[in-house]
Amino acid sequence: MAMENSKMEILRSNEGDESNDLVAEMIEIIETVGSYMGFRRTQRKECLKLVRRLKLLIPLFEEIKEMNQSIPTRAFQSFVTLKKALLSAKKLLKHCNFGSKIFLALESDAMMSRFLNVYDKLNEALDGLKYQELGISEEVQEQIELLRKQLQGAKRRTDTLDIELAMDMMVIFSKNDERNADIAILERLAKRLDLYSISDLEIETVAVKKLVKERGPTKHVESTEQIVDLLKKFKKVAGLDDINGGNKAFDDSSSLSCFDRCRSMLIPHEFLCPISLEIMTDPVIIATGQTYERESIQKWLNTHRTCPKTGEILTHLALAPNFALRNLILQWCEKNNFELPKKESFSISENQNAFMDELSSLIQNLSSSQLATQTQAVEKIRMLSKENPENRILIANSGAIPPLVKLLYSRNHKVKEHSVTSLLNLSLDESNKRLIAREGAIPAVIEVLQNGTDEARENSAATLFSLSMLNENKVMIGSLKGIPPLVKLLQNGSIRGKKDAATALFNLSLNQSNKTRAIKAGIIEPLPEGVTGLGQLPVIKMLVGFVKDGTPKNKECATAVLLELGMNKSCLILAALQYDVYDDLVELSKSGTSRAQRKANALLQQISKCEHIM
Repeated sequence: MAMENSKMEILRSNEGDESNDLVAEMIEIIETVGSYMGFRRTQRKECLKLVRRLKLLIPLFEEIKEMNQSIPTRAFQSFVTLKKALLSAKKLLKHCNFGSKIFLALESDAMMSRFLNVYDKLNEALDGLKYQELGISEEVQEQIELLRKQLQGAKRRTDTLDIELAMDMMVIFSKNDERNADIAILERLAKRLDLYSISDLEIETVAVKKLVKERGPTKHVESTEQIVDLLKKFKKVAGLDDINGGNKAFDDSSSLSCFDRCRSMLIPHEFLCPISLEIMTDPVIIATGQTYERESIQKWLNTHRTCPKTGEILTHLALAPNFALRNLILQWCEKNNFELPKKESFSISENQNAFMDELSSLIQNLSSSQLATQTQAVEKIRMLSKENPENRILIANSGAIPPLVKLLYSRNHKVKEHSVTSLLNLSLDESNKRLIAREGAIPAVIEVLQNGTDEARENSAATLFSLSMLNENKVMIGSLKGIPPLVKLLQNGSIRGKKDAATALFNLSLNQSNKTRAIKAGIIEPLPEGVTGLGQLPVIKMLVGFVKDGTPKNKECATAVLLELGMNKSCLILAALQYDVYDDLVELSKSGTSRAQRKANALLQQISKCEHIM
C-alpha cells in the first residue's frame, strides 16, 4: 500500500512538472513575440493587436503556476492545443517582423487570412478550457472571456493606408499602366513601406534573398520577379544602381543588389563608402557625423534631406572633407600596393551652376510685368518640375513657390493653369507640401478650382489631394471651403476631373469635420451614379481583361469586383460570360493567389446559380 502511494506521489509530481513546463513554454512564447520591435508597416496594427491579446493570457498562466499543482487531464489537452495556437501566432508574427516588406505588402490579403486563422485556433483552444477544473479566479475568467469576445469579433480590416498602398502597388505592377515607372509613385511607395534608407534596403535585400531561396526556381515565379524588380526600382530611387543587370533572382550564386559589390576582404570596412561600398577617394562628413564618398552623398542629397545610414533629418547640407580618413586611406593604399580608382573629372558642378543660373532667371521672370515673359517662365518651370525629384527640391529651395502662388490669381487663364500644375508637381515632394501651404497656396488653388480652365480645375483637384496627405492641410482645405467645388467637379467634370475630385474628397473625408462638409455639399448624389457606372458593359469588359491578362494582384482585384457586382445583379455575370471569362476563372481558381482562388471559386458558384435559373 505504501509503495502504491509512493508511485502515485511520483506520478503526480511528474504530471506537475509537465504542467509547469507547458505553462512556462507558453509564457516564453508570449514574451518572445512581445520583444519583436520591427513589425512591417502593412501588418503593424494587426501584429500589435495580436500581441496585446496574447498578453491577456499571462495572468491565467501565472495563476496556474502559483497553484503549483498538475493540470487536470482534459484541461491539459486544451493547453496543449493552446500551445499549438500560440506557436502559429509566433510564426506569423516572426514573419511580419523579419520578412520582406514588399512580399508582405503584395500578399496583404493572404496575410490577413493567416491572422484570422490564428484567431480561430486561439478561440478554439480557449473554448475547451474548464474554469471549474482549473480553479482560477473570477477576475482571470473575465479577462479570458474578454479575449474570446475580441477573437470572435475580429474581422477583415481595411485601413486608408492599406487602400492607398494597394492602389500604388497595382499601378506599379501593372504592365499596361503608363504610370508604372512614375518616380513620384515609387517614392511614395518606398516611404510607405519604409524602404528609402540604405539600412532599410540592405535588410530588405537579405529578406528577399531568403524568400527567393525558399521559393526556388519554380514556385510563384511571377510574383517573385515582381518583388525583385520593385526592390531594384527602390534602389534606383535611393540613388543605388544595381550593376548586376538583368533578373538573376533565381540564381543562388548571384547577388540581388549592389550591397555585395566591391567588398574586398583586403580593404578595411571603414574605408568603404556606405552608399557605393567602394573605397573612398574623397571622403566627406555630413551633419550627423557620418562619412561618405563626396560624389555618392551629393547624389543622395539631391533627392533626400536625411542621413542614408541613420535616417536622421539633416540640420544642414554642408559637406566637410574628412582629411584624417583620407590620409589613412592613402597610407593603407601605399603600404598594400593598392591603386585608388581614378575618378573621371565630371562637370556636374558646372552643369548644376548653369541650371541654377537659368532657374534664378526664370523665377525672376515670374514677377515680370511682361505677360509673354511671365508665361514663358512659368511654362518652363512647369516642365522642369515634372522632369525629376531633384528639380522639385532645387526649384522650391530657390524661392519659386511664393511667386507661383501669386500667379494663381493672374487674370490670364494659361498662366493660372501652368502655375497650379507647377505647384502640383512640386507638391510631390513631401517637404514641399508644408512650404506650399505656408505660402497661402490653398485658398488660391481653391479659387482656380472654381474659376479656372478644365485642365486647371483638374490639376487643382489633384493638387488639393496631394497637399491633403498632411493632416493639417486636410483641416485647412475643409475650413477654407475647398470641398463644395470638389463636389461640383465630381458632379460635372470630365472623366479625369471626376477621378481627381473623387480621390481628393476621399482623402479629405478622413477628417471627421470634412465628412459633414462633404455631405452638406451634396456628395451623396454623385456617389450612387459612380456605383451604377461600375455596372456598365465597358467596365465589365475591362475587368474581364484584367482577369485574363493582368498581374496576379490585378486578376485578384478584378475577380473580387466582378463577384461583388454579380452578387447584386446576375445580368452582370452573364455579361462577363459573354467576354469568355469562364475558362480564365477556372484557371485562376487553381493557380491564382490564395484570395484570387477564393474569389474565383465563389464567382464560379454564382455563375452556376445563374445558369440554373436560366
